[in-house]
Amino acid sequence: MHRSRAKANSRLFAALTAIPLALGLTACGGSSSADDNASGAASELHLGYFANVTHAAALIGVQQGFFEKELGDTKLATQVFNAGPDEVEALFAGGLDAAYIGPSPTINAYGQSDGDAIRIIAGAASGGAQLVVRDGINTPQDLKGTTLASPQLGNTQDVALRTWLTGQGLKNSVDGGGDVTIAPTANADIPNLFDSGQLDGAWVPEPTASLLVLEHKGHVLVDEKDLWPQGQFVTTQLIVRTDFLEKYPDTVAALLRGHVEAVQFAQGDAATAEKAVNDGLEAAGGKSLDQPVLDRAWSELSVTYDPIASALEQSAKNAVTAGTAQKQVDLNGIYDLRPLNAIVKEQGLQPVSAGGLGEE
Repeated sequence: MHRSRAKANSRLFAALTAIPLALGLTACGGSSSADDNASGAASELHLGYFANVTHAAALIGVQQGFFEKELGDTKLATQVFNAGPDEVEALFAGGLDAAYIGPSPTINAYGQSDGDAIRIIAGAASGGAQLVVRDGINTPQDLKGTTLASPQLGNTQDVALRTWLTGQGLKNSVDGGGDVTIAPTANADIPNLFDSGQLDGAWVPEPTASLLVLEHKGHVLVDEKDLWPQGQFVTTQLIVRTDFLEKYPDTVAALLRGHVEAVQFAQGDAATAEKAVNDGLEAAGGKSLDQPVLDRAWSELSVTYDPIASALEQSAKNAVTAGTAQKQVDLNGIYDLRPLNAIVKEQGLQPVSAGGLGEE
């Protein structure tokens, strides 16, 4: 229902997210609505996330068994994605119930469904995104005539890159061309293309940024945290389909308990957390990282359950500047932090704010 409405409302959004879901839906196994009990718990929860260090909370929650423990009799089914627009397609199709995802695809999903499809229920990470470039590029003007990568058209890093380039007076287009060509490229493919000279740089999340710097002779031209007040901006957050939240509040609460446990684990001993993340990367189908890369990647981000609501409205404005959205989305109601805040208050932790954009 939401998916058809989204297509009717926006050709651009359809272009950003029109990617076949056959593999994803097969992996997810369809909707989780069958055989549910009457207690507010679903029989199955389908969760999406990335094999990125910026998704540490998800990697830890799965790898350490925090989600499965809290979910109890609810079966956990997971699927790994490259970028957020693919996850949005799966959410709209009913193949996912919840997802770790960046702000830009979240804003698109909320806007194109008239505020119906999803809710943000927790933060997951701040920081951990950089523009890494080859030798010879030292200023914005050196980028004229280059080709840069982002993980996917319309994803969070893609919007950040296009917004920054526009602010530097460098023309770019979602249709290609301009002063700088942006080539949406899967994170796993970027290092080899960078080495071959087909890419001059990439605005990417961790660990790809650290891989490019430490193993592929790149250097940082822009650290995204330098562009935000106090260096705080949302890189990853946890969202859920609104109808799933309403129908299965017990399952959502269980997911959040596991999420908070994963965040606290990440905020504890760094060596233990890094090992869990590395194990999670490998289990998610990625490659484990050499220790220097993992150390650098880990140092570039903060794992947190705070959604950093103050940054979300700017992200919505940036999407318009980037040309990936036709108009700024009204974000009123996008957060439902009541289940999260109930859990953290029970544990004596600090509650978080929706910044006037929803329930808390």
